[in-house]
Amino acid sequence: MLVVMKAQATPEDIQVVCEHIERLGYRAHPLPGAQRTAIGITGNQGEVDRGNLEELPGVAEVIRVSKPYKLASRDVKQEDTVVRFPGTDAAIGGRELAVIAGPCSIESREQAFAIAEQVAGSGAQFFRGGAYKPRTSPYAFQGLGLDALKIMAEIRERFGLRIVTEALDYETLELVAEWADVVQIGARNMQNFSLLKQAGRLRKPVLIKRGLSATLEEFLMAAEYVMSEGNYQVILCERGVRTFSDHSRNTLDLSVMLPMARAAVAGGADGIIVEVHHQPEIALSDGPQSIYPAQFEKMMNEIEMIAPVVSRTLPRGIRVGASAE
Repeated sequence: MLVVMKAQATPEDIQVVCEHIERLGYRAHPLPGAQRTAIGITGNQGEVDRGNLEELPGVAEVIRVSKPYKLASRDVKQEDTVVRFPGTDAAIGGRELAVIAGPCSIESREQAFAIAEQVAGSGAQFFRGGAYKPRTSPYAFQGLGLDALKIMAEIRERFGLRIVTEALDYETLELVAEWADVVQIGARNMQNFSLLKQAGRLRKPVLIKRGLSATLEEFLMAAEYVMSEGNYQVILCERGVRTFSDHSRNTLDLSVMLPMARAAVAGGADGIIVEVHHQPEIALSDGPQSIYPAQFEKMMNEIEMIAPVVSRTLPRGIRVGASAE
C-alpha cells in the first residue's frame, strides 16, 4: 500500500499520517520526491486496512502496490535514487557516472596504495578492495581483515576516494560499516536475508551484487529486505549470472558483442565497478579478471566520450600528481 501526499503537504501532515499507520500496526516509510512525498506501508501480511487514511490532512490518494517488492518499486518513488557522501562531491546516481575501481583483495599496503594512486589518477571516485573474501576453496586467500580496512581508510585520507568493501556476516558487517563508506553484499550473500535485514538497520549505503542465478525479482527483493528496515540508500550491481556458457565467468547480455563498461554506460547504468590490479599475474585472488591500470585509463577515456551521448558526465576531478593550476 502507498499513501501519496499532496504537493503542498506539510512535514506535520506527513508525521500525522506516519503515526496513524503505526497505530494500525504497520510500518511507515516516508520517501520524499521532487514533487511529492510518498509513504510506503510494510509489515502487513495481506491487504492493508485503509481506515480513514484518505481523510487525513495532506493525503492525495491511497493506492495498492501490486508488486511483491514495495519500497524498491517505481510506484513508490518515481525519481532516481541518488546516494550522496557528506563532505565530498562523490555520488552514485544522478547525472554523473560513478566509477568504483580497485583490486579484488587488499594484499598489502604497498599493493593497495600503488593501485589506488593509479585509479585515482585516472579519475575514479571510489576505491574497492576486499578485506574479507568468500572463496570457493577454504584454503584460498581469505583477505587481511581489519588490517585491510585500516589500509583502505588510509587510502581515503590520502587520495579522497570513498571506500567500498564486502561484509560476510554480522561480525564483519559491523567492522565494514565502521571503516568503509559503502557496505557491499556479495553475490553469494544476496539471499542471506538475516544479513540483509541487519544491513538495513545501518544508516550506511549498501551495494548489493546480483546473485549467481538470481532472477530480476529476486534481486529487487534483496533490496526490499534492506529498505524494509529503514535504509533506503541501496545500490544494485548487475554482475552477470551463471549460465551454460563457458566463454566467461558470468554471462551478461551483449557480452560477446561489446566491452561491458562501454555498453553499460550507453545502456543507462549509473556507474561502473571494475577490478584493477597492477600485477594481476601474481594477484592472490581473481587476477585473470582484473585489468591493468593502463587499460583502466583507456576505459575511462572511452566512457567519458560515450557519457554525453546519453546525457551523463564522468567527473574525473583533479588527477593525482597533476597540477591544480
